[in-house]
Parts: sequence; structure tokens; C-alpha cells
Amino acid sequence: MIQATYGHGTHNDFVLVFDEGNKLTFSADQIKRICDRKDGIGSDGFIKIVKKDGAWFMDYSNADGSVAEMCGNGIRVMARYLTDRGHQPSGIYAINTRAGRKFLSVPESGDISVNMGQVSQVPGEITVEANNNSYQGFNIEIGNPHAVVFTDDTSTAGDLKNAPKVAPSDEYPDGVNVEFAQFLDDGEIKMRVFERGVGETQSCGTGTCAVALAATIKNRKQLPIKWVINPPGGKLIVEIDGHSNATLTGPAELVKDVELDKYL
Repeated sequence: MIQATYGHGTHNDFVLVFDEGNKLTFSADQIKRICDRKDGIGSDGFIKIVKKDGAWFMDYSNADGSVAEMCGNGIRVMARYLTDRGHQPSGIYAINTRAGRKFLSVPESGDISVNMGQVSQVPGEITVEANNNSYQGFNIEIGNPHAVVFTDDTSTAGDLKNAPKVAPSDEYPDGVNVEFAQFLDDGEIKMRVFERGVGETQSCGTGTCAVALAATIKNRKQLPIKWVINPPGGKLIVEIDGHSNATLTGPAELVKDVELDKYL
């Protein structure tokens, strides 16, 4: 029997499998079945927790089975698993990802912070088309690619059942995450996101960091800076220091343990 755990960070949800010795193999089709919301457990992503060369590694896949660099919400949920299940003491520790090593501050309970690394703007304008609307946006890189656009109302993006069209397409050979952001009267930011390989999700950790930098550039503000960003699933805080390193802070919750065998 293969046991897994279902959890979420601001309702960006994941299935996690603890496989310290890296002995389990899951095909893209198996991961797709596990993440399927109709016939599987249902989640935005799949995380295999392994140890490589003495360090924790986040082996992350999107809901369609495609491999991804990392996930800002997912890595916090993974950290909550490691600490709550006794594999790692609370405090500051590192988790390796395909986007590099990330350091987290993990208390016994409460919000978790993760240093997401450097977030940067890629030169050149981009255009996003969704729901018969066209937006000019920002090409942002934070270990994975993001196209960030601003609108007076995020609902203008439509139902986001299909991936928005982003040009120039050759900027994103492996696809792109697209964020629609809206400045609120209280200075906070509302956002929606279409994650590549998943669809619209309730939240996206790297996406909030991308939105934070784009908002800083758009408003001609200086670093360091702090933004409160509200995806549909909750509230996240992004701080970007003077060297463009982003720290993401937010909740992470383990919901239930599940069995995977019938999906394999």
C-alpha cells in the first residue's frame, strides 16, 4: 500500500508522497490520474518528498503529469509535512528544488516563510489575450516563467477554462503561468492565475512573487518592498529585498492521508 497526504496552501492543493529513499516511480499518466478532480484524489500538483545527497528534495509535477521547477505554495506544504511528521525539526532549513535550494522558516504552527530566490523582469513587452480582451504585460522569471498583466477587474479574463494566448510565444517554449492582477483601494492586490499544466488555481506562490515585482515596476516603486496579495484561496505576503530576493509567507495545511494504490 502506498500512502499519501493531501494538503494545501491558500487552497492551492497537492498530493504528497514521502519517499525518502527515492524508491518509488510514478509515470505522468499515474500522476494525472491521482490529480484528476473527477476520478482521482484531485489536486493542482503532485509532490514526491525524497532525500538526495543528504538533503530534502521536492520532486514536483503539475496535475497533467508534466515536471515543473518548483511551487511556492507546495514547498510550504512539504515543509509542514516534514515538521509535523517528525522528519525535520522546526526552525530554518533548506529544501532543494529544480529551481535551486530554498530556505524556509518553519514554526511549530502558523504561517511558513520561504525564500523564493531572485525574481527578475525579462526585457521586452508581452501581450496576453483572454476572453476577447488583450492586455500588455510583464515577463517575469522566478525559477519558472510568468506573464503578469494588470486590469481594473480580474473578471475580465473570463472563466479561464482555456490557456490565455501569450505573445511572443517563443519566449515560453515550455509554456507559461499567467497572472491577472488588480490593485485594490486598500493598497493590496487581487489576483487570478492560470498555471501551465493545471488550469486556473486558487493560488500560486511563485505567481504572487511575480505579481509583486510587476506591481513594483508598474508603480515605479523602489526595493525593498512588501505587498499583500489576495488570490482566490487566501492571503499571501511577498517581501522583495534590495537584491530582488523574494520571500513568500503564508499558511500550509495537511488535510488527510489517502491511499494511492487504486489510482496506479
